[in-house]
Amino acid sequence: MIGIDQITLNFSPASLTLLNAILAIVMFSIAIDLTPRDFDRLRRAPKPVIVGLFSQLVVLPALTFVMVWIAAPQPSIALGLILVAACPGGNISNFITHRAGGNAALSVSMTAFATICAIFMTPFNIALWGGLYQPTRAILQQTQIDPMQIAILVGLMLILPLVLGITLNQRLPALTARLRAPLQLLSMGIFAGFIVLALAANWGFFLGFAGAVAGLVILHNALALGGGWVVATLTRLSPFDRRAITIETGIQNSGLGLVLIFAFFNGLGGMAVVAAFWGVWHAISGLALASVMARTEAAR
Repeated sequence: MIGIDQITLNFSPASLTLLNAILAIVMFSIAIDLTPRDFDRLRRAPKPVIVGLFSQLVVLPALTFVMVWIAAPQPSIALGLILVAACPGGNISNFITHRAGGNAALSVSMTAFATICAIFMTPFNIALWGGLYQPTRAILQQTQIDPMQIAILVGLMLILPLVLGITLNQRLPALTARLRAPLQLLSMGIFAGFIVLALAANWGFFLGFAGAVAGLVILHNALALGGGWVVATLTRLSPFDRRAITIETGIQNSGLGLVLIFAFFNGLGGMAVVAAFWGVWHAISGLALASVMARTEAAR
């Protein structure tokens, strides 16, 4: 039987272009909720944002490395986990934070700042933690990814739509108020549909190898959520802010992860299966956690 490290998934250049466009639309739908005033949060109350970014961009990749080092999964699976941890927060984190009764404004700010930081931090974390673990270092050496190319791709897919969305919201607030709800529903629906079609095109591979990654992804997601909660608790943030940081750390932009995997790693099987399973599981775990959190009101 072919090993997961030897397979590549079916994903055409046209499909990759379509996924890039979908992620840009999703990011734009988030950005039209923002105004330049929202970024004043960093100046007026910087601690929650800084703690949240530290949890997501530093603590999560470090915890992932420790997990990979202890569990020693197959190299492509290990690099998939490291890559997902290097991505910024996922686009459903704001919705889940709101459902959980957490600080949705903090969640939106964290998503925006983490996305901006991703230009530098995503390639840095992939290179750092992937390079420290010998089996994944071999894959990185074979692919010879260019951090600058990753930065450009992240910028085009995430930063440009972010800037355009904020600009439109500032100049035409009445238009964005009408667009907001239908655009968010449409973008998430298109994204979900695309993932379903991608799974269908590679169903045999996913069926054969999902079992190899399911436990690791569930553990990884639990570490992310737990790490966010511990960091927010140790820094004595309010329960209101703690919920936002917990969810932001546990909800990763696995769609961006898939784009990077197909753009730079030729759809390497273990990495793609990890990112795809993450995309499903973090929504399930996030909504389940939100339903538990929402039973009690968070103190501010």
